[in-house]
Parts: sequence; structure tokens; C-alpha cells
Amino acid sequence: MIGLEAGQSAFGDALAWFRDVLAWPIENLKGLNLSEEEKEKLKDEIIIRLSAEAEQLPMSESSPVALDWINGRRTPDANQALKAAIVNLNLGTKSPEIFKAIVEAICFGSRSIVERFQKEGVEIKSVVGIGGVAKKSTFVMQRLADVLNMPIRVATSEQAPALGSAMYAATAAGLYKDVSLAAKAMGSGFEKTYFPDAARAKIYDALYGQYKALGQFVETNSSSR
Repeated sequence: MIGLEAGQSAFGDALAWFRDVLAWPIENLKGLNLSEEEKEKLKDEIIIRLSAEAEQLPMSESSPVALDWINGRRTPDANQALKAAIVNLNLGTKSPEIFKAIVEAICFGSRSIVERFQKEGVEIKSVVGIGGVAKKSTFVMQRLADVLNMPIRVATSEQAPALGSAMYAATAAGLYKDVSLAAKAMGSGFEKTYFPDAARAKIYDALYGQYKALGQFVETNSSSR
């Protein structure tokens, strides 16, 4: 069996960054007298409220568009010197619009990876979500399904990578004839499947074009710096 690895320099971290930008007053304004526990609860509430508001925003090709290169780009074509960007801002743009753009940006980054695999002849039959964002944010996972225009299954296991390692170990130890049998016996299945929304997927095709154009502009004008 052959495994092909790829990844993004920031996925959930991009959302955490924006949360921390908005939470600056919580940490720094004097007179709030908040405990560390209260501060963390407020930070968590920021993401919850932003997600709820962003989910209600109308879809539009004139919405803000962002790049997910907040920590450089890992795949495709690694370049850690690249920076993120946001366009289509105006005086009416609020925090939920920017948050939505960042969510879409990390989804577009995932799509660019999938398309690179497909371009090189690797068939993508299914997508599985694991870990924190996959389990915590229905908003992010639904938009990822819309952007990729394919279903995404969320693994039930809280420790999917460790479970996968255990499957290989069990096979190597002779407990199972091959990895497929080990996976069938040891797998915990999937807790939820997100299906793409056709209308949103069509609009995201257009926004993805803007994402790629923005990326080309930023890369062209920052490659020598």
C-alpha cells in the first residue's frame, strides 16, 4: 500500500487566530477583573456566536474572500514565506463576514490539495474528517462539503490516528492477515456525514476562482521578499 501525505499550515489555527484578535480586549483591558476560566469561556463563546451568525449570511460572489496562508503554505507547492490576505472589505463588513471568509479560505485550501491529487492521477473516492474541528463545528464541516462538492464522513473515534496506528501494529503482529481486515474489526465507524448543498457549491465554484486569483496575485508580489 502507498500513502500520499499533504496538509495545510493552518486549518483550525486560522480560526483560533481570528478569535484571539477579537479577544484582545479580554486579555488586555484593565478593569475587567476576569478569571482565566472566565476569559477562556468568553473566547469559546466568540467562535460559537461567529459560527451562528456566519451561517445565516447570504451567499454572494461579492463577499469577502481570504487566503488561508496565515502560517505559509504547506500543500500544494510548499512556501512558508507566503502570507494571508483578505479582499472585498468595506465599512459595512462585520466580524461574522470576515470569519466566514476565513472558514471558506481553509476550505478552499483543502480543495486545492484535492485538485492537485486528482491532477496527478490520484482518484479521491471519499473524504473523512477527524479531530477537533470535524467534531466541534458543523458550520465548518458543512462548508467544506459544499466547497469540495463531495460528502464528508466524520470518524467516531476521538483518537483516529492512534487507532490507525494500532491497526497497522495488529497486522504486523499477525493478529490480522491484512490492514483491511484489521480496519474492519477495529474501526469505530462514522458518527455523521455532511452532504454538499448544490446551490452553495455552485457559488463556491465562483468564489474559489477568486481565491485562486488572489493567491496568484499575493504569491507573485511576495515571492521575492
